[in-house]
Amino acid sequence: MLTRFAGLGAVALSFALAACGSPPADKAADTSASPAAAVADTASAAATTAAADAKPAAFAQCAACHSTEKGKMGIGPSLAGIYGTKSGDVAGYAFSDAMKGANLTWDDATLDKYLTAPAKVVPGTKMTFAGLSDPAARQQVIEYLKTLK
Repeated sequence: MLTRFAGLGAVALSFALAACGSPPADKAADTSASPAAAVADTASAAATTAAADAKPAAFAQCAACHSTEKGKMGIGPSLAGIYGTKSGDVAGYAFSDAMKGANLTWDDATLDKYLTAPAKVVPGTKMTFAGLSDPAARQQVIEYLKTLK
């Protein structure tokens, strides 16, 4: 019987201790924080969202082989500043003869077609990526590539 009361006492004590860390009910909805702090929190949240939105999820497949830093090569060439350039024209990267001779300009239409099926657009390319079948994902990647300077 004493054990049963000791268990109840422990439960009551744990409830009492749990309440210690909570603000009083009349302070729980305290909105007296400064307006500047609220603006800072909002700006911070917006910046975090913008940073997360900057690189689309589909780009993770590209990032496995391509850098976004100018001059930094991976398995594939850096994609920094690639938008608007000619195929096979990134200094410091050894392109396939097929890519060098493709004479493509990396614009919206060409990138969309190429990212759908690289080997079909440039037979003999070293890029072994099968392609992005989702048109929305391709568009997001293309928009992201435009931001890389």
